[in-house]
Amino acid sequence: MKFMKLGTRPDTFFSNESVRSVCTEVATDLQILVGDCLYQLHKFPLLSKCLLLQALCAESGCGGNGGEVIELPGFPGGVEAFDACAKFCYGITVTVSARNLVPLRCAAAHLGMSEAADRGNLAAKLDAFLASCLLRRWKDALAVLNSTRHYAPLCEDIGLTSRCVDAVAALISNPAALPAHSTSASPWWAHDVAELGVDLFWRIMVAVKATGAVHEKTVGDALKAYARRWLPNVAKDGIISADQPFDGASGNADDGNASVKQIATRHRLLLEKIVSLIPAERDAVSCSFLLKLLKAANILSASATSKAELVRRVAWQLEEATVGDLLIPSLSCVSETLYDVDAVAAILDEFALRHAAATAAAAPPPGPALSPDDSPARSGGHRRSRSAESVGFDGARRSSSAAPVSPDALVRVGRLVDGFLIEVARDPNMPLDKLLSIAEAVADTGRPEHDGLYKVVDTYLKVHPEMSKNARKRLCRVINCRKLSDKACAHAAQNELLPLRVVVQVLFFEHARAAALAGGHAAATELPSNIRALLQSKSGSEADDDAVDRVDEQRLRALAAGASPGDDWSVEGLRRAASKIATLRMKLEEDDHDGADDDEFVRKQAAGLARSASLRFRAFCAIPAGKPKRMLSKLWPLARGVTTERH
Repeated sequence: MKFMKLGTRPDTFFSNESVRSVCTEVATDLQILVGDCLYQLHKFPLLSKCLLLQALCAESGCGGNGGEVIELPGFPGGVEAFDACAKFCYGITVTVSARNLVPLRCAAAHLGMSEAADRGNLAAKLDAFLASCLLRRWKDALAVLNSTRHYAPLCEDIGLTSRCVDAVAALISNPAALPAHSTSASPWWAHDVAELGVDLFWRIMVAVKATGAVHEKTVGDALKAYARRWLPNVAKDGIISADQPFDGASGNADDGNASVKQIATRHRLLLEKIVSLIPAERDAVSCSFLLKLLKAANILSASATSKAELVRRVAWQLEEATVGDLLIPSLSCVSETLYDVDAVAAILDEFALRHAAATAAAAPPPGPALSPDDSPARSGGHRRSRSAESVGFDGARRSSSAAPVSPDALVRVGRLVDGFLIEVARDPNMPLDKLLSIAEAVADTGRPEHDGLYKVVDTYLKVHPEMSKNARKRLCRVINCRKLSDKACAHAAQNELLPLRVVVQVLFFEHARAAALAGGHAAATELPSNIRALLQSKSGSEADDDAVDRVDEQRLRALAAGASPGDDWSVEGLRRAASKIATLRMKLEEDDHDGADDDEFVRKQAAGLARSASLRFRAFCAIPAGKPKRMLSKLWPLARGVTTERH
C-alpha cells in the first residue's frame, strides 16, 4: 500500500486529559472544540490555511484564552482527522495512505483548506496523491472507494466517489490490469468488487457496461458472484438470513440489532439492483440463476417491474431450466398451493409470445385467407392459450428481441412443463383450471408423445379421488390417445380412475396402430357406431345406474387386458386377425386375370375384406364376455366363400 508524508517537523502535540495543545513558547490564542476534545492552538498557522476558521473567528470575535470557544459539531473524520489537519498547518509530519485519505480529504473540504486559502494547501496535495498513485493501483483504489461510504454526502459533493468509481471501472476494462491467474470461474475482479455496498457496486457495473470493453457474459458472472455473497440463503433454499450484513459493515452494531423487516427491505433493494444490471445478451446469465432470483423476488416481495423483467428473461431461455428451478415456493395469502403456479403460467405466456414472434419472423409472406373449414378451430389441435391468440399485437412488438425457438428446444420445454405438472399435481390444493391452463400452454409440436401428460392426469386423479365425472372428462381432454406409447396404453386400458370414454379411445387407437403395423386397412378414422351410441348415452344421461357403468368398464378392461393367452378378442388377438386378413387380401391380389371385369371384381372383394375387418372390430366391444372364443372362426367362412365363388 502506497503512502505519502506531508511536513517535516517533529510531532509536538500533547494531551492533558480532554485538552490537546502544542508544545511551544508562544501562548495559544484559539480554542476549538471537536467532539469531546478541546484544542488550544494558535490563530496564525490555522487561519492562514482554513477559510472556515477565518469566517468563524470573524463572526465570534474570539481572542486569547479568555475568548469564546469555536465549536465544530459533526466534524467529518472526528478528532483524528482534525488532528491531522492541525498538524499540517503547523508543518508537522502527517502520513497519508488509502486508509485515511478519504476522511482527511473530507476534513480539508469542510475546513476550506483549498488553493483559495493558501497555495499548496492540503486539499490539492491529497487530490494529486490520489490521482497519481492510489487510483492507479487496484487494491488502493478499492480501499479508497470502500471508505467513501462512511462520508457519502460530502464525498459526492466534492466528486471523490465518482472519481473512484471511474478509476475502478477503467482498471476492470483495461486488459493490462488482469492478474497473472484467477482461482475461480468468476472474473478476477468479481470477488473484490463483491465486498462493496450495493450502491457502489451498481455504479461500478454501470460504468463497466458503458465502456463496452467487458463481455456481457463476464458482467453476468460478476452479478452471480455478488448475489452469492449477499443473498446466499435466499438464492439457495428460499430462506432469508438475518445475520448477513447488507452494506459490508459487518461490525456495525446497528446491523446486528436491525429487525427482520429492515433486513428484508435491504435485500429487496439489492435484488432489484441486480435485476436492473442483468445484461441484454441472452446467455449472459443462466436460466437457473434467473429463476433463483425470481424465487427471491417472491420471498422478498420485490417490485412488479423486477418480477416482470425476470419472467421475460426466463422465457428467453426456458429450455435450459430444470423442473427443480420451476418449483417456486408460493407465499401468497390468497393461494393455498405449495408452488407459485401463476409465475410459471406467466413464464409460459412469455415463451408462447417468443415462439410465435420467431415463427412469424421466419414465415413466408401471407397467402390467401383460409376457408372456414381450414381454420385452427377445426384443425383438431389443442385449444390455444390466450397469450398465443394475442400474438398479433405483442408478438410483433417483441419480435426484435425474441430469440428463435428450435424444434428441439420446444420439445425440451414440453418435457419440462410435463415434469413440473407431475410435481404440482401431487398438491391436494392444486386447482384443476390452473393445471389445465399450464398443460395447454405448450404447443402440440412440443409434445411428440403424451406419456408425460398421462402421468400428470394419473397423478392428479390419485390425489383428487373426489373429482366429479365432468371434472375427470375435462382433465382427460388434454391427452391425445394417438400419442400414447404402448406402455402408456396398456396402463391406461386398466386404469380404473379414467373415464370410460378415454378407455374406449385408447382401445380404438391401439387397434388402429396394430392394424397399421400389420399392413392391413382395418384402421378406422372414427369410433364404431355401437361405441358412439354407448358414449352418447353415457353423456346424455347423468342418472344412469353406477352399477351398469362398472359392468361396462369391466368388460372393456377385460377385453383390453386379454383374460387368457388364447383369447382372440384381446388386443393381441385382433392383431393376429388383422394379419390373417392382410394375408388373404394379398393372395387375392396376386391372382392374375384378364379383362376389366376381373380386375373390378378383385378390387371390390378387397374393399369388402377391409370393411369386414373394421366391422368385426366395431362389434368386439358389444359382444358379451361369456361368448365362446370360436365366434371369430364363424366369420372366416365368409372369406373362404369369396374364394370359392370366385373360382
